[in-house]
Amino acid sequence: MADYHFVYKDVEGVTTQWDDIQRRLGNLPPKPEPFKPPAFVPKVDADEQPKSKEWLDEREPEELEELEDDLDDDRFLEQYRKMRLVELRDAAKAARFGSIQPITGSDFVREVSQAPSDVWVVVFLYKDGIPECGLLQTCLEELATRYPATKFVKIISTDCIPNYPDRNVPTVLVYNNSAVKGTYVGLQKFGGRKLTPESVALALCHTDPVLNDGHGGSDSSRNNVMEGVRKKFIEKVVSQHEAREEYDSD
Repeated sequence: MADYHFVYKDVEGVTTQWDDIQRRLGNLPPKPEPFKPPAFVPKVDADEQPKSKEWLDEREPEELEELEDDLDDDRFLEQYRKMRLVELRDAAKAARFGSIQPITGSDFVREVSQAPSDVWVVVFLYKDGIPECGLLQTCLEELATRYPATKFVKIISTDCIPNYPDRNVPTVLVYNNSAVKGTYVGLQKFGGRKLTPESVALALCHTDPVLNDGHGGSDSSRNNVMEGVRKKFIEKVVSQHEAREEYDSD
């Protein structure tokens, strides 16, 4: 006759009194923790999530374009989406330059003469080894960063104009709508060897709104330049006055 053995298994986590005694004596390993399945969290479709202002701020321009139909029922969010899209486009337009771009003679027509009519182009003619060119380039590099909606390019003088005399460099040409709007030979109109980014900006914007920060119209940008020059001038005067007082007190 077959010998049957039955193994009784209680509910998981339940132990006998004998097992508890043996565990206290160290004869059995610690009681294992009962298995607990992870809590159920329903998957949320991102497309069904409510759209907030903060959520829209994180979208790229292409995503905002695609959201047009989805936000038709929410007037506030739709209006905010359009406003945000305009802001992103303006920011992209303002940041299209931002540095001095080196060009060659073959690039001149494309980069300068054929530039869009709403873009002012500052052309820097230079020669390596001439100290005055280095002084002016430092100022123009700073202005290119401050006014990224204005295009700044630099070109070796003789690449731009064959046989251009070194005594005339540095030279700055200002272009707009395919025409020369200003010519500056040497450093005299910029303040001589003591020129600053502010003095260069003031000379460039004396008659035309050459410098544009991309955050306003032509008049607004020109006013910003003038206000910046006044502010820097006041800061310089105050700094010199404080330095003089400190020297006198010593």
